Amino acid sequence: MSTPPALPANPAESLQEFVARTAQRDLGHGVFELESPRFLEVNLNGRMNTKTGSMAAYVGNIKFSREGMLDHGVGSLLKRAISGEGMRLTYADGQGKLYLADQGKKIIILHLKNECLVVNGNDVLAFEPSLQHKITMMKKIVGMMAGGLFNVRFDGTGLLAITSHYQPLTLRVQPGRPLMTDPNATIAWSGNLTPELRTDVSLRTFLGRGSGESMQMCFQGEGFVIVQPYEEIYMQHAAG
Repeated sequence: MSTPPALPANPAESLQEFVARTAQRDLGHGVFELESPRFLEVNLNGRMNTKTGSMAAYVGNIKFSREGMLDHGVGSLLKRAISGEGMRLTYADGQGKLYLADQGKKIIILHLKNECLVVNGNDVLAFEPSLQHKITMMKKIVGMMAGGLFNVRFDGTGLLAITSHYQPLTLRVQPGRPLMTDPNATIAWSGNLTPELRTDVSLRTFLGRGSGESMQMCFQGEGFVIVQPYEEIYMQHAAG
């Protein structure tokens, strides 16, 4: 029989050791800084768009205000009403350090340089006002049954922080080789792609209406799609 590995003699650490190990550190990385894989530090000097409910702590003179229902016009209001949860924003204004997190999900910081990215509305954590954002919706309303209906298109130049359950995977889409993904596992895709929502009738019958496998997003053309190793069910709760 193999001998199990020996446990540390004393796994406990002193309070001073714990505080030193978990202390906030200024890394000098700019406006967005990862304090840990799941904590985003925003060095705020002005305004930042943040996901409502993501503020964990802050230092400085910062005021928060909810995004108005008509901030982006009547069309946006209608899309939010249909989509249920959607992407609810809170504006953070002022100077200081703001700490954001979202259910312990891994945070990815992206710097768009006159580029376009479409992100699942639930996976947007924060973004600079210099980025234009627009709500997009899947053509088939059936998308509400499995998520993937409500997305946000970002255009321009600026910082964008998105979230993922665990380490994401980026898959290439090539001409003549369509990529199929589960809507609940799909985080984002390049702006030149326009996915179609498809339903596998046989799987839908066998597995039931709520199964992610019965509904798939089909990407065709040339670009990339980011997926996570987790099926995040949230649109069902909003719809039902």
